[in-house]
Amino acid sequence: MNPVFFIALGLFGVYTIEFGVVGILPAIIERYTISTSQAGMLVGVFAIVIAFFGPFMVLLLSKVNRKKVLIACLFIFAGSSLLSAYAPNFYVLLILRMIPALFHPVYFSLAFVTAISLYSKEKATQASAKAFVGTSMGMVLGIPVTAYIQHQFSFEAAFIFCTLVNIAAGVGIAIVLPKPPKASKGSNGKQLGILRKAPLWINIGAATFIFAAMFSVYSYSAEYLEQVMGMSGKAVSVMLVLFGVGGVAGNLLAGRLIGINRVRTTVFQPIVLATSYFFLYLGEMSIAPIILIMILWGAVHTSGLIITQIWITSEAPEAPEFATGLYISFINLGVFIGSAAGGLFIDLLGMKGTLWSGLLFIVLALVCIVIKIFIFKQKT
Repeated sequence: MNPVFFIALGLFGVYTIEFGVVGILPAIIERYTISTSQAGMLVGVFAIVIAFFGPFMVLLLSKVNRKKVLIACLFIFAGSSLLSAYAPNFYVLLILRMIPALFHPVYFSLAFVTAISLYSKEKATQASAKAFVGTSMGMVLGIPVTAYIQHQFSFEAAFIFCTLVNIAAGVGIAIVLPKPPKASKGSNGKQLGILRKAPLWINIGAATFIFAAMFSVYSYSAEYLEQVMGMSGKAVSVMLVLFGVGGVAGNLLAGRLIGINRVRTTVFQPIVLATSYFFLYLGEMSIAPIILIMILWGAVHTSGLIITQIWITSEAPEAPEFATGLYISFINLGVFIGSAAGGLFIDLLGMKGTLWSGLLFIVLALVCIVIKIFIFKQKT
């Protein structure tokens, strides 16, 4: 079996750990007798730990054998999930969330470097796209999957599901990864040297704003579909699944488009994202148009993953692991900023305010992209 399958399965596992907890927040609130805002810390703290510690963890472990690090990360994810299932109180659960957050950027960075190393240079982008299927599936399906398992079985079962997924990925990588990839030979000084690149920071700014735009809206997607689009809870679940289907297709398509022209694809993504927000702004409509809108939204939202990753790492080919560590840290910062801004705009402007927040960050992202193209002469 292709090793990229198990690499992607591990990405699905870790992103289900990060976002799947949203699907069982009501059960967590009831189990530990806490407020909704306290429960929300389980997502916010995870993202903040990644944002602040991600690059340093990647730098620390980038010289260790990749295969061993990948397997170790997956078993750390599995262990923390298993312990989370039986956490005696909320604060223990919060601490157990911080452990996988520390190793999340390490697995993410090395997973993509490893996946690309298994293909020729011409097919590197397609390799990233295949691995990103696991990421997109975890981000868009992790919430409904964990919610379904918790409702059908138990609170513990939702965490045990994450445990089993990560164990399966770890065992698969141990068996089918052809040979241990060589550790990075670059010095820490060389890797840190990429931080002196002004174009890299422009790219980081664009990626951070794109994710802020994405999660200004997606963080409140269920409430928006209910309140503005007039859907029932069951219909919302179906629409989020369609969002995920569109996301997988969009991710694979983006991988091909980037290979043809990276700059045009990067410019195109936030513009189409803004278009999907315009259609959502129109509000309640018949079933056929909303299905098409959800697929479009899912496709353009999820394609932002691979597009922003390539946009950043292409600027620092001499330090791919560290550049990817920076990427995962700043997009999580974008998730945090976007979610907070979306909530603020809702308080000020009502439910549709979340779309205005998303559009604001899209404009900021496009400003960064235009600066990169015309001032720093970004190549295709």
